[in-house]
Amino acid sequence: MLGFLKEPVVVTAKINVSLVALTVMGLISRLWGLCYPRAVVFDEVYYGQFVSLYMKRIFFVDDSGPPFGHMLLALGGYLGGFDGNFLWNRIGAEYSMNVPVWSLRLLPALAGALCVPLAYQILVELHLSHCAALGAALLILLENSLITQSRFMLLESILIFFILLAVLSYLKFYNLQKHSAFSGSWWFWLLLTGVACSCAVGVKYMGLFTYMLLLATAGLHFWHMIGDQNLSNVSLVCHFLARGLALIIIPMGLYLSFFYVHLALLYRSGPHDQIMTSAFQASLEGGLARITQGQPLEVAYGSQITLRNVLGKPMQCWLHSHTNTYPIRYENGRGSSHQQQVTCYPFKDVNNWWIVKDPGMQQLVVSNPPRPVRHGHIVQLVHGITTRYLNTHDVAAPLSPHSQEVSCYIDYNISMPAQNLWRVEIVNRESDTDVWKTILSEVRFVHVNTSAVLKLSGASLPEWGYRQLEVVGEKLSKGYHQSMLWNVEEHRYGKSQEQKEREVELHSPTQMDISKNLSFMAKFTELQWKILTLKNEDTEHKYSSSALDWITMDTNIAYWLHPTSGAQIHLLGNVATWASANAAALVYLCLSLWYLLRRRRKIYDIPEDAWQLWMAAGGICGGGWAVNYLPFFLMEKTLFLYHYLPAVTFQILLIPVVLQHLRDHLCRSVLLKSMFSALAVAWFSWVYFVYCTFSPLTYGQPALAPAELRALRWKDTWNILIRKQ
Repeated sequence: MLGFLKEPVVVTAKINVSLVALTVMGLISRLWGLCYPRAVVFDEVYYGQFVSLYMKRIFFVDDSGPPFGHMLLALGGYLGGFDGNFLWNRIGAEYSMNVPVWSLRLLPALAGALCVPLAYQILVELHLSHCAALGAALLILLENSLITQSRFMLLESILIFFILLAVLSYLKFYNLQKHSAFSGSWWFWLLLTGVACSCAVGVKYMGLFTYMLLLATAGLHFWHMIGDQNLSNVSLVCHFLARGLALIIIPMGLYLSFFYVHLALLYRSGPHDQIMTSAFQASLEGGLARITQGQPLEVAYGSQITLRNVLGKPMQCWLHSHTNTYPIRYENGRGSSHQQQVTCYPFKDVNNWWIVKDPGMQQLVVSNPPRPVRHGHIVQLVHGITTRYLNTHDVAAPLSPHSQEVSCYIDYNISMPAQNLWRVEIVNRESDTDVWKTILSEVRFVHVNTSAVLKLSGASLPEWGYRQLEVVGEKLSKGYHQSMLWNVEEHRYGKSQEQKEREVELHSPTQMDISKNLSFMAKFTELQWKILTLKNEDTEHKYSSSALDWITMDTNIAYWLHPTSGAQIHLLGNVATWASANAAALVYLCLSLWYLLRRRRKIYDIPEDAWQLWMAAGGICGGGWAVNYLPFFLMEKTLFLYHYLPAVTFQILLIPVVLQHLRDHLCRSVLLKSMFSALAVAWFSWVYFVYCTFSPLTYGQPALAPAELRALRWKDTWNILIRKQ
């Protein structure tokens, strides 16, 4: 029974020494001197603010993409014990002692380092030689731009890591397909493909390009499987369901989980709340939640309310009136009604309060029990402070003459009767008997006499309107544009019939006993929509560039400059590698077209297995470059050189693919192969020379003299910083 103890227990393992060495070199190149400089470097000023907000649990919105990348950076801060107390106000600011610089920069650096062995393994899985795979890894190792980008609190290295991990996982899965389908390893790599794709998209939306490439590749491979007569229909269905689960369902679920964690962490009110809806704001601790906590849920006749426009553009604002009237005539000579102005005001103010009145009754207080207002009911809106009624009529609006003027009615004893009846239409109702609810209901007000809809035009009134936003009656509107939608933000049940007592009531805070909570999916939908549609004002940046500038590296970005010496850090690629990558892409394209033309004439220059390898490697490497580069020509946003890094990573992987193909199939004799190998060694020596030459600008040390800096300006378009002596 204990016989197995008679023999020693032996464990054997295969260790790829090349892979281990590449990993170690990658770690050294990215982690060496990681705390230098101990100052804010370029976009660290941007991402650092979000890390601080995570540490303080304060909600924010970043229109650059989903939250997963920000959470990873914040994880570094959390592991380092960062308390979030640092003012990220300028590039070059010295970090205080409470900022764990090494910890904050660690995860991007690790991701950048692991890209080196990933590159090696990708080419191995593409069935290229060990020498070609080693060359690809060394090119990534010695790429100055990738080193620079991975050594700071930035997201591109993390994005590239997940992109390469997704590609490697899919290739491993595909290579297991023929002999190990549905095995443990097969499932592991398939699931990891979906997870890595989701993580890439969760870091930046640029990850979507590679995700689409892998989905298209998986679709093509499955199409070929359909033609395999050895596979039964049941087997095909199982393969299809497995791919759907791993490549679509799980990534979608994981993507949702990023937002779930994001929203769970950021539960406090902050500076970005105001771009969100009232319901979202009320779900956060502090801020609007503090103001609206315990408000009555159902709007009733006699309710005192503030009405916020749902659109929130050009800024959030509330329906507002004041004692001033429209000028008798506008600058262009058009006449007005000279009624009391109604605007949309972007600040909390007592003049934002309105009273919901039953047209058939005179009372302005809530009855006992309250009579709720429902969808389709007719109401009058009485301005709380001036007690005048919201009105519109067939008079052109001040700045939108195609629409009706909206006013609070003043009886001038002229032939202009009051038209102050409004029908309440709850747009997001579940039934036609829904009650108008505080915060939750999005409402249109349709004018009974003219069928015009109360709308925010977005135009800013002149000085006589105090630059407040114009509100109009939009005629013949059938849609539900957000500028026509309003929601009750603050709400109380009115108790005072006398005007003076009511004014005191309007100035006091609301406090009742109802709470409002949004579901996670409602929050996710709103936040996702804001991320996709929120646009910062595009301003020309000193280091912005066009997509055409990237190919030839006619641009650079100065990341940091030492306050006294000439030490500086630039995002600048390895010129030798980028030029070689462009040449490799051109050679691949020309050779592929030549082969295709010849194959149409039934002339096969290379064996079929070599052709399949050529197309597969080109599809992944060349396709990865194309999908991560060409979409930028369609984008209307400020672009920077770092946007090109995912694309150039794939293009670099194409270099050893082309070199191996040229050596194996175009160099026919031993002499030619030897000469080609010698040229390849000389070329790689050039790559290493360029890496060493520009390493002072990659690592920021040693500091160079002005003459040395001028010598590094290999292109007139490069902005190398030289201090005046």
